[in-house]
Amino acid sequence: MPHHHYDLILAGGGLANGLIALRLKRDRPQLRLLMLEQDGRPGGNHTWSFHDSDLNTDQHAWLAPLIGCHWPRHRVIFPNRERLLRGGYASLFSSTFAQALQGALGDALWVNATIASLTPDRVTLEDGTQLTANAVIDGRGSTSSPHLCLGYQAFLGQEIRLAAPHGLEEPVLMDASLTQGDGYRFVYVLPFTPDTLLIEDTHYVDQPMDDEAQLRNNIHAYAEAKGWRVDAVLREERGVLPITLAGDFDAFWNEADGQPRSGLRAGLFHPTTGYSLPHAVRLAERIAALDELSAPALFTAIRDEAQREWRRQGYFRLLNRMLFLAGSPSQRWQVMQRFYGLSESLIERFYAGRLTALDKARILVGKPPVPLGEAIRAARCSTPARLHSSYRLDIL
Repeated sequence: MPHHHYDLILAGGGLANGLIALRLKRDRPQLRLLMLEQDGRPGGNHTWSFHDSDLNTDQHAWLAPLIGCHWPRHRVIFPNRERLLRGGYASLFSSTFAQALQGALGDALWVNATIASLTPDRVTLEDGTQLTANAVIDGRGSTSSPHLCLGYQAFLGQEIRLAAPHGLEEPVLMDASLTQGDGYRFVYVLPFTPDTLLIEDTHYVDQPMDDEAQLRNNIHAYAEAKGWRVDAVLREERGVLPITLAGDFDAFWNEADGQPRSGLRAGLFHPTTGYSLPHAVRLAERIAALDELSAPALFTAIRDEAQREWRRQGYFRLLNRMLFLAGSPSQRWQVMQRFYGLSESLIERFYAGRLTALDKARILVGKPPVPLGEAIRAARCSTPARLHSSYRLDIL
């Protein structure tokens, strides 16, 4: 069998590994990199978004060539509240991302490469090809673990061309002024051009949804209710993002057994929103700055990064338990409606994962939008063992 050795192999061509590759190519072009992607192109079929306040000035600068659309403000809509927020919002398109990776990596990007197995320093492809490296980073998406208790953000989106201009000037990040269901439901709308937009039907649910036909019907019903006549569906994307309720960090990372991970597989995402781009940007910067890119050095650096985030995110996991476990699923929208009545600066810090002690108190002060007793019960279940002993839920 042919044998190849590299400084670093990136298993999976998703957002996190892709940003690592682009940053390393920029800062350390002498490295022998290889990216392995099982599909016909890297990046999948996604739209990744973030708030301007999620990134610092330098991060905005190096990410700028990848930005597909940017808006100076955004809107949210609830049954008893509609609000226009001044914070900027941006989206990356997987097609543009794929082009950037193809240009930067060239022959060092292998597509249609199915991985049979991997270790911290070796990859075996399905066709028997053996690849070795100083380190292998596994960025092939989230993986199930008994040491994480999760809810889910399930969505299906369609990029649509309309027969006439839609009239939107800013994205609608949440429109929850519609029929709910077995969880918090909202529609997410990104206007790309005067007559094209992405409409996503999104649900915070205890189990991933598999009724794609219903989600498509929901999208077209939403467009019809807005008076938008659909000319063509240009593209469809779907996904399920993990929402962390509780977990055992050490046990989760012990499962990795020294294997460097990235992205969702490393637990690097906002635990409430599922947004992963800011975490991926920071991880790429951290890896590019390391003196040594051996498997042990990368495993330690990524685990340390994930541990810092885990400690910072304890409050968000508490909020998630209140959202998922306290009160009726069909009333979860009330939690978000109340949240969006807070100050814009607090909302920005929430999305950026940088809440102050005063912010945390402000979010919880006053009459809660869920039953107090149930909220207290949910708040106490901070570990999988406690959650399992207190609730009998499929999400466990």
